[in-house]
Amino acid sequence: MQILENIKNGSTDLTESEVLALLHIKNNSRQFYELLFLSDQLSRKKFHTKGYVFAQIGINAEPCSKNCRFCSMGSSHYVLDASWQKNAQTIQDELQVLLKQGIDDFFLMTTADYPVAQFIRIAEAARKVLPEHIRFVANIGDFDFETAQTLKNIGITGAYHINRLREGRDTRIESATREKTLENILRAGLELYYCIEPIGPEHSYEELSKEIMRAKNMQIAVMAAMRRIPVPGTPLFAYGKISATELTKIVAVTNLAVNPSRAMNVHEPVQMALLAGVNQLYAEVGANPRDVQSNTEENRGFTPEKAWEMLAESGYTQ
Repeated sequence: MQILENIKNGSTDLTESEVLALLHIKNNSRQFYELLFLSDQLSRKKFHTKGYVFAQIGINAEPCSKNCRFCSMGSSHYVLDASWQKNAQTIQDELQVLLKQGIDDFFLMTTADYPVAQFIRIAEAARKVLPEHIRFVANIGDFDFETAQTLKNIGITGAYHINRLREGRDTRIESATREKTLENILRAGLELYYCIEPIGPEHSYEELSKEIMRAKNMQIAVMAAMRRIPVPGTPLFAYGKISATELTKIVAVTNLAVNPSRAMNVHEPVQMALLAGVNQLYAEVGANPRDVQSNTEENRGFTPEKAWEMLAESGYTQ
């Protein structure tokens, strides 16, 4: 394939049609393994052996009016085993545990309905115990430019925000709303964390390539690809999930096309995908939209220690 030859010769400025062609590579073919090798080579050249573990605390477990059809906290199909909100002291205590295990970036996540003013109070408390060198990331609902400025002023350094696959169809949020928030994040000088998600068997390669190009055009430093986890009781459960092999291919194409400057992630952590250039993984505490247990650290969520172990298997270090 000429595209792979071009990449071998140093060309990674891929067009949307080239991204689409790479996604169509047959899994487990010779070209599939060439693709993985080229993506891994790109990461090793940039990142060397530097690995990253990011940690996220889900602040609240509550029904959300945005009713995302893949999420365990949708208001019409809430399937978590409990409902609760964490206070500032609990967040500080849990953060201290995460810090002892070694993390690089720290995320606070809420449902889209969680009050911004309340999030800011919690974030200010977390900032007091978060070392200055660790990036601080907000993973919250859509917000305006003034809120983006406020987040930056209290010590938030970045935001995780995306236009998800089939936004407005599988969610009650329009793409235009997501796009406006993306603009606000970048305009305020916050670092944008991006991901192609939540990828399911029903999504076409055309859909994926469009979102990959969106990320490429925004020059993302920390990129990710995430498969949808079929949560029992949610509307999209019956669709199942893509294989680890398919996810690994998507990771490789995404990494080559977006060419993130700091880290490439796969979520949830999958060892196979580290063959495709992944050097960053997430640990999770509290509510998780892919779990039925409200304290995901007791079920699906990785600890930082477990994430570091997986990275070490592929030669990445702290």
